[in-house]
Amino acid sequence: MTVNKLEPFTAQLTIDGTDVEVAGMSRGGSGLPLVFLHGFGSTKEDYADVIQREGLADHPILAYDAPGCGATVCSKLDAISVPFLVAVSLEVLRFKGIDRFHLVGHSMGGLTALLLADQEPSRVVSFVDIEGNVTPEDCFLSRQIISHAHPDPEDFFKDFQDRVWKSRYFSSSLYAASLPHKVRASAVRPIFESMVELSDHGNLMDRFLALPFPRMYMYGVQNNTLSYLDILAEKGVELAEISHSGHFPMYSNAPEMWSRLEEFVVRSERA
Repeated sequence: MTVNKLEPFTAQLTIDGTDVEVAGMSRGGSGLPLVFLHGFGSTKEDYADVIQREGLADHPILAYDAPGCGATVCSKLDAISVPFLVAVSLEVLRFKGIDRFHLVGHSMGGLTALLLADQEPSRVVSFVDIEGNVTPEDCFLSRQIISHAHPDPEDFFKDFQDRVWKSRYFSSSLYAASLPHKVRASAVRPIFESMVELSDHGNLMDRFLALPFPRMYMYGVQNNTLSYLDILAEKGVELAEISHSGHFPMYSNAPEMWSRLEEFVVRSERA
């Protein structure tokens, strides 16, 4: 039976002594689940249009707000790191009873998804990484915690929003305008510092290339100068360049993003 709507849910979790009330959305279905992890400054609703894709109509769906973002409540914002986000994802998967799944992650969510896939490769059917961090050059946003350091979290966050708002890249102003409504300022530093540390020292490229299932790396045309794209293609990663887009294809060119994602998921199940 096809389910054409998403239902909200909450999950009460405790991760390493930190209480988290996860706000999520999901639907049932007969196929393999699709698990979506959003990026920094975004929310689960980035992926709500999955219900418009007829080719994915039978797939169960799971998406949720990461701690520090959206409607999810976290008792210790300074405890948040990418490994913490991975631990949360494993607990949400357990809560929803999901074993094997297709994995989609954007930016911070792509990095979280990469570590999750590296830790649990037998559970992942395919992985769509939408501009997730795989090398140090990917920290063009998160490295500002160092390059534009400020002792006050609120002031740093306001200045960060202003810099992003003025960017020439697609959808940057739209993204920046929503940031104060989607992220707690005190969560920014621990998240960004963790992303930089992993990008610089986490051996992410080797871990990505070693994953034993179909992988797609999706990026906006404005970022087609990333130095590692040829390496990914040579190693069997499918590349998906999204036109009229930068770091946020779900805002700039959602139809093309969803079309490429759907095609890849369907093909990966036929492989």
